[in-house]
Amino acid sequence: MDETNALIEQRRSKLSALADKGIQPFRNKFRPDFGCGEARSRFESGEFAEGRPVALAGRITAHRDMGKSQFLDLRDVSGRIQLYAQKQALGDEGYEIFKHLDLADFIGIRGTLFRTRAGEVSVKVEHFTILGKSLRPPPAKWHGLEDTEIRYRQRYLDLIANEEVKATFLRRSAILREIRTFFHERGYVEVETPMMQAIPGGAAAQPFKTHHNALGCEFYLRIALELYLKRLLVGGIDKVFEIGRNFRNEGLSRKHNPEFTMLEAYEAFGDYGTMMETVESLIKRVAQNVLGSLVIEHRNAEGQVYKTIDLNHWRRARYKDLVREVAGSDWFQVTPEERRRRAVEDLKLAGDIAAGYEDFEVTGAVFEKLVEPTLIQPTFVTHLPKELVPLAKLSPDDPTTVEVFECCINGQEISPGYTEQNDPIEQRERLQHQAGGEQQKLDEDFLVALEHGMPPAGGIGIGIDRLCMMLLGQESIRDVILFPQLKPKA
Repeated sequence: MDETNALIEQRRSKLSALADKGIQPFRNKFRPDFGCGEARSRFESGEFAEGRPVALAGRITAHRDMGKSQFLDLRDVSGRIQLYAQKQALGDEGYEIFKHLDLADFIGIRGTLFRTRAGEVSVKVEHFTILGKSLRPPPAKWHGLEDTEIRYRQRYLDLIANEEVKATFLRRSAILREIRTFFHERGYVEVETPMMQAIPGGAAAQPFKTHHNALGCEFYLRIALELYLKRLLVGGIDKVFEIGRNFRNEGLSRKHNPEFTMLEAYEAFGDYGTMMETVESLIKRVAQNVLGSLVIEHRNAEGQVYKTIDLNHWRRARYKDLVREVAGSDWFQVTPEERRRRAVEDLKLAGDIAAGYEDFEVTGAVFEKLVEPTLIQPTFVTHLPKELVPLAKLSPDDPTTVEVFECCINGQEISPGYTEQNDPIEQRERLQHQAGGEQQKLDEDFLVALEHGMPPAGGIGIGIDRLCMMLLGQESIRDVILFPQLKPKA
């Protein structure tokens, strides 16, 4: 029997011993009146006096047997507090049971607050109730689980062992709450639109396919929220937003997960300029209210700052100008053949440019590989090639581009924004071009909706996972998604 199985067997034996004493840990009830961290902080602030009675519940994360007394750490989502137990207070039988509690067990306690001689805020335990028995031992590195395979596959162990990981996901929740508050205060209506769609639209991406047995037809998991939200603009909801999951059947990387969280918002009578203000105001508000600062520091495992992002200053630059900076001032004057040659030979992008790439895709590869990673500070990249964004309006001063921005921070795109196309005739032509002339790929229902009249509007999408990466100093999308997609174990 290996060590882990031996420990499991030992814990099961303890559970049986408890049952013999008439103790049923999984049937007990207990209602705490404060969180562990809350009780501790209120005592430290002077709000709670010495001797204040409290009822607390949580998980045991440390246990120190001092013979005639026991010290335990009890932790819940609010924080940690030390417990102090003596035989005199608990009685012989109660003290013996208390001594044999295991790490990761759940208990409820009643007692009084005090400060030890060493200055540690503690609770003198007068009564305890076992609320849950842990039948498996915690990870070997209880205070700092480092095995990434375990961390992602068994996220609950990661949350137990790494307080900074738990803090990251609590802050992610606070970020989402602040985003919702921001849009509600601006008069937006939050909605939910279908995740299963007959035609996946709103982006160029490979969808996941499924089959609906009752209807006898294929559906796709959505790749974007856009087209249904625009239907609501047609229907008279002038400010609308949705936060939800999108799905793309594509590769995994540091920046990509097959399912990810997106915000999309649309405002009637706005444009891409309106939406730039919205994105900047939103991100600055979230940073200030959730993190307390507009200067974001990314730190390594040793706590040293290796990157600083200043949200006080936002740059605006045209896509073509940024490409010229890395590819040459005459990039857009030379022939498509010369652009391809330069990209492959001079810029060393042979591995990033497929044989069938169109000219705009060659330039797109230059931007994606050589420009975007350098945009660490907030930058609105404007006036993108029209081929990249068929759902936006053409720029009046350069009809080869569209009134679009990409907000890039931390070397990746955080948010695109458009002056939305509301001309149904031009929209049909551009979608047909994107579909390569295949009529069955067109979302006719969406085009019919546009023909009923959509107001001029601005729209944005924000990748919530990437926003959280930037704000919370994480370099992998897996570290801001609770349960990232992984290949199943064999």
